[in-house]
Amino acid sequence: MKRSRFSEEQIIGILKEHETGVSVADLCRKHGVSDASIYKWKAKFGGMEVSE
Repeated sequence: MKRSRFSEEQIIGILKEHETGVSVADLCRKHGVSDASIYKWKAKFGGMEVSE
């Protein structure tokens, strides 16, 4: 399986940005990912917290 460019913590951080009101299109441009990736991550990691 291909290794992700982003760690789980980074993905959750990106999703937190989306929760604060940043649009998916803006997140895609900022982080260099597709909108499909954002929605896939949201389905997989949505509601998770970064473990400290």
